[in-house]
Amino acid sequence: MTNIRLAEKAIKDIRGHAEEEYPRECCGVITGDNVTHYVHKCINRQDELHARDPDAHPRTSREAYAIDRGDVESIFRNALQKGEEVIAFYHSHIDCGAYFSPMDKEVQTVFGEPEFPDALHVVLAVFEGKVRELKGFIWNKDLQDFVTADIKRDLSDGR
Repeated sequence: MTNIRLAEKAIKDIRGHAEEEYPRECCGVITGDNVTHYVHKCINRQDELHARDPDAHPRTSREAYAIDRGDVESIFRNALQKGEEVIAFYHSHIDCGAYFSPMDKEVQTVFGEPEFPDALHVVLAVFEGKVRELKGFIWNKDLQDFVTADIKRDLSDGR
């Protein structure tokens, strides 16, 4: 199992985002460096996609998330300009466990491997508006799959 450090403030921020968005899945990106992590809350566009074409997008934001590619490209570009890295992606599951689903893998490996293979993927389980579980997953190149990562909380958030 791989150990990944996340700033306590980042964990608090993504937990808050997951609870704010309930009963919709939340989604976002964490950028930064070894000391400081910045949480970028993204808008879940899944309901828009579902409303436009329910046959192509049968799931709503309660069962899926869709981050606007333009939004994340802007986050990636700004991080690069500041010398930051993409540390993690996160999203929530509604009224079910924090696991890396086959759909999560499909979304993150469009071309066979993740765009950011070293990034942590955090899944939060939200029941009745409260986060009950938070788990991390990381890409394992040898297995060609995501495996559990132990998230170590870094109490100093560097700010």
